Amino acid sequence: MLRYLSKRLITLIPILLGLSFLVFAFVRALPGGPAVALLGERATADQVAQIERELGLDQPVHVQYANYMGNVVRGDLGRSVVTRRPVTEELWQRFPATVELSLAAMLIAVLVGVPLGFVAAKRYQGVLDQSSLVASLIGISFPVFFLAILLKYVFAVRLGWLPTIGRLSVTTTMDNPTNLFLLDALLTRNWEALRDVIEHLILPAAALATIPLAIIARITRAAVLDVLSEDYVRTARAKGMGPAIVDRRHVLRNAMLPVVTIVGLQVGLLLTGAILTETIFAWPGVGSWMLNAIRARDYAVLQGGIVFFALVVVLVNLLVDISYALLNPRIRYR
Repeated sequence: MLRYLSKRLITLIPILLGLSFLVFAFVRALPGGPAVALLGERATADQVAQIERELGLDQPVHVQYANYMGNVVRGDLGRSVVTRRPVTEELWQRFPATVELSLAAMLIAVLVGVPLGFVAAKRYQGVLDQSSLVASLIGISFPVFFLAILLKYVFAVRLGWLPTIGRLSVTTTMDNPTNLFLLDALLTRNWEALRDVIEHLILPAAALATIPLAIIARITRAAVLDVLSEDYVRTARAKGMGPAIVDRRHVLRNAMLPVVTIVGLQVGLLLTGAILTETIFAWPGVGSWMLNAIRARDYAVLQGGIVFFALVVVLVNLLVDISYALLNPRIRYR
């Protein structure tokens, strides 16, 4: 296992280098630039040249890339051209919000999607099975931004049950040692803040969970149907083993491999793709941060954010591969 991990970690180097080069080139191919975004369309050529000289954008592209990678090796992702703050500092300030939202959405998707897919497979061709297929198709095809707006209108505007923006009410105070508000409220035993945090989290997490929930339910249904037709399941039932034991030991455990794969992929996508949800709910995470960087042509933020996201996705996939050996002892890595 250790040898396998070493090989996978070594392969990260060329992947991240190639990605950083592509991002560096694509970002600079965008129309406009930080100078135009900062100064506006009426900026003179001299003003633009001065800003580009201050930011080092007047140098050849290969020199800019060499300087950037030298800083990255030292752990410096540069400074935002808008806020003038280090990108690393802003990233670590906003990333916990995205992690909290993504994990809450994935928890909803797994807790609902896996049982729904399992029960639908056990009731194959029944009313519940057909209903789950229709619901999952609607969930996959329903635009996230439209669902988010619909949830805000129903539960916040019409019913007034839940808040619509942010992570915490302005009247609620709490200590934030980790910047994970749920964890911070539990650690400090601030129950009022915990309730407020959960209320703010429900709507964006529900909107973000829709697509992964539908995908997980369909994958679970297909995997369980495949396992139910295997010889070892029929043999276990023929030996008189109880239905609950057969489902737990033989069906679910063997059906979980494809489900774990899709859960891992969806976690990576949620961490990197919550831009629309964070924007609609004014959630101060990495997604809304990256969207603002795109509008401002903030090269440092875009480059640092995309490379960091790539690292997160690769590490999540590595954890998924490792989990295979835990679910199926016959799998060994060399």
